[in-house]
Amino acid sequence: MSNKMEQWYGTGRRKESTARVFLRPGTGRILVNKTPLDEYFDRESLIMMLTAPLVVTENKAALDAYITVRGGGKSGQAGAIRLGISRALIERDETTRPLLKKQGFLTRDARVVERKKYGQPGARKRFQFSKR
Repeated sequence: MSNKMEQWYGTGRRKESTARVFLRPGTGRILVNKTPLDEYFDRESLIMMLTAPLVVTENKAALDAYITVRGGGKSGQAGAIRLGISRALIERDETTRPLLKKQGFLTRDARVVERKKYGQPGARKRFQFSKR
């Protein structure tokens, strides 16, 4: 038996955000960039969204999560964290895969902002057309 602490890792990405998630046996404490979860995310809906994989697999009180997340806004970061947590849970226990897949937590949301085109004010919006 080794002294190495048991730990599981998962990477999540969404929009411009990248999250690195480390799960360890513990009491359910979640730290995002060394800040408690409820201080880092101000919207309750985001907190519920990113803890959903832990709730579904009934691991919310059994695991601590240490997360570093960079880039994007709060919504993208929450999505990235959810994917990272899901992947780390699968690394811990492969039997949770069908449950997480059914909930859609293993799908990488590929939607990103469309680039702005020249001659237009945005990606799709056009300047007002004038006949004369």
